[in-house]
Amino acid sequence: MTPVQKNNQYTVKVEDLTYEGMGVAKIDGYPLFIENALPGEVVTVSVLKAGKSFGYAKVLTIDKESLSRVALEDKRWIQTGIAPLAHMNLEAQLAFKQKQVQNLVHKAHLNIEVLPTHEAPVQHHYRNKAQVPIRMVDGQLATGFFKKKSHHFIPMTDFDIQDKEIDEALQQVVKILSSYGVTAYNEVKHEGVLRHIMIRKGYYSQEMMIVLVTRKRKLFKGEEIAKQITEKIPGVVSVMQNWNPDKTNVILGKTFTCLYGQDYITDTMLNHTFHIAAPSFYQVNTPQAEWIYQKALELASLKSTDTVIDAYCGIGTITLAIAPYVQEVYGVEVVPEAIENAKLNANINHIHNVHFEAGKAEQIILDWKQAGIHADIIFVDPPRKGLDEQFIECVQQMAPKKVVYISCNPATLIRDIQRFTKYECHSIQPVDMFPQTTHVECVTVLKRK
Repeated sequence: MTPVQKNNQYTVKVEDLTYEGMGVAKIDGYPLFIENALPGEVVTVSVLKAGKSFGYAKVLTIDKESLSRVALEDKRWIQTGIAPLAHMNLEAQLAFKQKQVQNLVHKAHLNIEVLPTHEAPVQHHYRNKAQVPIRMVDGQLATGFFKKKSHHFIPMTDFDIQDKEIDEALQQVVKILSSYGVTAYNEVKHEGVLRHIMIRKGYYSQEMMIVLVTRKRKLFKGEEIAKQITEKIPGVVSVMQNWNPDKTNVILGKTFTCLYGQDYITDTMLNHTFHIAAPSFYQVNTPQAEWIYQKALELASLKSTDTVIDAYCGIGTITLAIAPYVQEVYGVEVVPEAIENAKLNANINHIHNVHFEAGKAEQIILDWKQAGIHADIIFVDPPRKGLDEQFIECVQQMAPKKVVYISCNPATLIRDIQRFTKYECHSIQPVDMFPQTTHVECVTVLKRK
């Protein structure tokens, strides 16, 4: 028997936050995880689930409120996980993110200073990209998100962290599609047409791309719909269709068709112009991304005689930022389309001391080493899973003076720092790239011992 029972009510004191931003309270040592609860608060809760080792509960009343609490405008932001920290003030969010990294460093028994989290210039409506599911609600197309850990669709029109013009464009697109009788995807029956709407917007250029993700290959009157979209929404330079016929929760399929305009938007980052295609990775918070890239350049202390490798280079955003300060830069990326995009971006910006190659970073770096190319500094900006062990071994064989590491997952960052046995790290800079969420970006430098 557990000390709590499902559907029973209890009054508890919240002691801590999980890395997912849920409050933690204990009854006779039994942990309850509570959404929308902050440390120091006394709350009356109803138990939703009581497992053997822990349970989940929801807040009924807040009997003693934390000084860190701010008014929650829309509880759906927390319910769906779009903005799980929307009930916390800025100071508490920044401290929470610093503590996440500190806890990992402490657990790994590392002597590394974790600096205060760098604040984002804008706390709301900062995302330049949206990927929003579409479903039928009361016979009408509706935008929204799914409740966390469920298939329950919650209709929404204000997403808090997305650019306001993107939110407005979503509703305009839905209105146009509804007028053409387009139906939404039904994941249970695997029928209907429209699965998602994806929108990208250039922070500086203000150019917008609309991507209609459909279950069917052919969108009836697609070109006509695209024309309507461009007439109704200022700034749209591209309307794309993405075909995803599979029973999957993966958003995009492999096939893109241009319905109107061009198949990319342009934007600038650190004074370089970039062509951004629909599937390309591009940081969603442009001003904060510029800060973190500048910080990475500062940590690298680049010299005009340096040769640099940018692993996980994507469409070349960091590569082109490095290029003016060094002799040569080599970029590698596993996605061939991204490399073609990177080469194009180098040409657009008239940068000629960069070289791009598609393939696995660990293999390409070995090839370059065998060809006599030696890197003085290596930049890495991997996905959440972090660096492959083989890649780390390849880097240590090449023995650059420094490895500059930009991370979107502190847990894999700390793991990888431990694997770099021939390098040492003295400090980590957390960055609030995604305000209102639990995610924390970090940048650090590892120096050869």
